[in-house]
Amino acid sequence: MKTSPPLLSTPLRGRAATPIAFIRAIVLAYRRYGLDPAGALARAQISPALLDDPQARVTAVQMEIVSGQAMQELDDEALGWFSRRLPWGSYGMLCRASLGASDLGLALKRWCRHHRLLTDEVILALEVSKSVASLTLAPRRSLGEMQEFCQVTLLRYALGYACWAVDSRIPLLESVFPFPAPPHADAYALMFPGPLRFEAELAGIRFDARYLSLPIRRDEAALSAMLQRALPLTVLQYRRDRLLVEGVRRVLREAAGGAATADIVAARLNLSARTLHRQLHEEGSSLQGLKDEVRRDRAIELLNRSPRSIKQVSALVGFRNEKSFARAFRAWTGLAPQDFRDKGGTAG
Repeated sequence: MKTSPPLLSTPLRGRAATPIAFIRAIVLAYRRYGLDPAGALARAQISPALLDDPQARVTAVQMEIVSGQAMQELDDEALGWFSRRLPWGSYGMLCRASLGASDLGLALKRWCRHHRLLTDEVILALEVSKSVASLTLAPRRSLGEMQEFCQVTLLRYALGYACWAVDSRIPLLESVFPFPAPPHADAYALMFPGPLRFEAELAGIRFDARYLSLPIRRDEAALSAMLQRALPLTVLQYRRDRLLVEGVRRVLREAAGGAATADIVAARLNLSARTLHRQLHEEGSSLQGLKDEVRRDRAIELLNRSPRSIKQVSALVGFRNEKSFARAFRAWTGLAPQDFRDKGGTAG
């Protein structure tokens, strides 16, 4: 993506989690073009000795510095992946071409289509099957030593842009890659949170197709500001999830008797319980409030559409006894359960 040279004075700030293998790939790009990477490495405070340590890691800021400088010095935003350069500004143009879409689905389709105008050596494709959206990447020639870095980065570009465009985290149902798990496979959990699978047929990510219906929330001014430091989108996770509340409701509805704990709900959504509570709070909601909504709706449905006794309904919606259910139901509707049923399912 198009960026200005990072003017960052603290490259060592933050957790060193980015695999040195990605820095080695950038060094390889310099060598392919007959240029010296020493300046970029020095600016990012990366010792050349680290390149020989397969276990070494660098910070996200160090990665941003090296990548940004390399893209400019090489005039190649693809960093040597393809047989020809993608000149400075190529991915910024791709962002701009997708920004005018009405929703994320159309934006990603444009992204895939326009990416082919940049290069046909890899083909990005968006497919929807039932309730799952899949973004896949298919190389049309061998990427050689650049295979991992290229495919990981292209998927992170698309995912980072998608999250930014709709102002939402997009939880991944699965991420797959067509190579064996590398020595630094643990770093993938930071870049692609959720289930991972290596040695797949193609690289790709899968997510809930409902995110494709989210409207684009950014404009040209926001895009210009983002492009000044676009690279962090490839390594940083979006916090907000605009479909989180809906996802929690879905998990709670599927749980028998509303018995899902915070740990169970969080695990189903690939979150920690702490993150779940924090993000719900940021959305002006709470797990207990959503549990009450799901219980209320289920209780109303059972009272209206089934012949079950009040005691049975109480148990089915997760109450320990009929008395506590009646108290909660009156708070929800203003009526006792039996009165609600007698009135034909209308609150007083």
